[in-house]
Amino acid sequence: MGCIAPKSKNTQKKTSDDNLNSKRDGFQSSRLIKVESKDQLAFHPSLFVGRRKGNIEEHYSFEKAIYAGSYGEVRLASNKITGLKRAIKTISKENIGKDTKLRARFFTEIEILKQMDHPNIIKLYEFYEDDSNYHLVTEYVPGGELFDYIIKSKMLSEPIAAQFMRQLLSAVAYCHQNNIVHRDLKPENLLIDAQSHEATLKVIDFGLSAFFDSKVSMTKKYGTSYYVAPEVLRRSYNEKCDMWSCGVILYILLCGRPPFNGSSGPQIVRRVQKGEFSFDSPSWEGVTPMAKKLITRMLDYDPGTRISANEAVQDEWMIYNASTIPRDENIAQISLQNLKTFRVEQKLQRAVLTYIASQISNKEEIKKLGEAFRDMDTNGDGKLSKEEVLEAFYSLGGNGFSQKDIEDIIKQVDVNNSGFIDYTEFIMATARKESLLCIENLDSAFSAFDEDGSGKISAIELKNIFGKELIATDEVWKDMIAEVDENGDGEIDLNEFRTMMQHIFDDRP
Repeated sequence: MGCIAPKSKNTQKKTSDDNLNSKRDGFQSSRLIKVESKDQLAFHPSLFVGRRKGNIEEHYSFEKAIYAGSYGEVRLASNKITGLKRAIKTISKENIGKDTKLRARFFTEIEILKQMDHPNIIKLYEFYEDDSNYHLVTEYVPGGELFDYIIKSKMLSEPIAAQFMRQLLSAVAYCHQNNIVHRDLKPENLLIDAQSHEATLKVIDFGLSAFFDSKVSMTKKYGTSYYVAPEVLRRSYNEKCDMWSCGVILYILLCGRPPFNGSSGPQIVRRVQKGEFSFDSPSWEGVTPMAKKLITRMLDYDPGTRISANEAVQDEWMIYNASTIPRDENIAQISLQNLKTFRVEQKLQRAVLTYIASQISNKEEIKKLGEAFRDMDTNGDGKLSKEEVLEAFYSLGGNGFSQKDIEDIIKQVDVNNSGFIDYTEFIMATARKESLLCIENLDSAFSAFDEDGSGKISAIELKNIFGKELIATDEVWKDMIAEVDENGDGEIDLNEFRTMMQHIFDDRP
């Protein structure tokens, strides 16, 4: 739901949300990377989010409607090959085709979701197009909205509220570091995988999101009245508008009602414009000063002094409450041991592992590994630095590790050459061998790479898959094939493919 605003006579230069979004209309990749040799190849999960033509029902069995709106619906479906559950958002071309701004926002949402690699942001797997509709195939989150959990619970204890907020703020920090602003954060746009205080939270609905330029103010008025920041109503704002929304959400989690309430939309907006709130109700009597201080910093009327997402994740209230949550030491130990022994030399192996980890991994195992990832990610930015990995080893008794040891680990795991261990890279390096490389996963991955269904993977097929973002000569793709082509025919058959992958973790339990 968006705020309705009168026409503006503002004549300042075109804003970042207009400029950057218009560049991405039509689902064009914004990250073309030139590669001179096989050794320079780097793989990101976005490479596998393909735009596919044809009938989606040939690949998915639809089960039930989850949500229906004015522009389309979201349905639960199962992949016919893997059996994995997916939520599929179907948008009618007729509904958005005549509105160029709406169409631009739609393709911006796809481009943003493609780039996301974070445990608390909804994952986009595929994008289908037929004569009448677009279909976004996304992660299925069975627990429903955080909003429903709030209604059921009325208000949450501080440790539970902190657990949800840390996940939310980590996702927001990750977005802001990648120059993405959400602009419609609210409990209805936060899904949880179970109606439980131990649930994993996922941020959804990037339909009002934008790529932003930190040097240029945004002016489009978007958001929902209870959660919209006052500077958005003034039509001059930056990414800190998301932090105001987070402050409103935390306020609601701890007392069960919004800080800016009213009997109508206009009344709520007037109170937001004033920015005045209080902790005077009886609901706040047992809440700690630390929690109130954090909310006050989030609801700072001045965006210039308002707390950032990175700062909020490391706030004293967040750190204190995180320390009260029991850690699964066994998962942490196994994760670090697997990180230490991860060795993959061949480029095709790295590409296939990235595909499996991002597209078809075991959901229950991912949930546990995601918790281990969040524990290691002490600054909450959605990626692991050398310092964080080293600290994780120290905290579990690995005092014999040096900076050089950690650099070697990151060099092995960092398949996209970012200098950090990203979320999918962590899953790829720490998952159990029998889970990651089961026959079902390998056969599904082989089918994805064997685009023409010939029973063999060719250099041309690798070029078709990766050439959308990685610009390389034909020799690079041929070298990638030759590295694992046992019989020298210039292609990879299923047996060669399975052999290549099953030798990866020979020393892993």
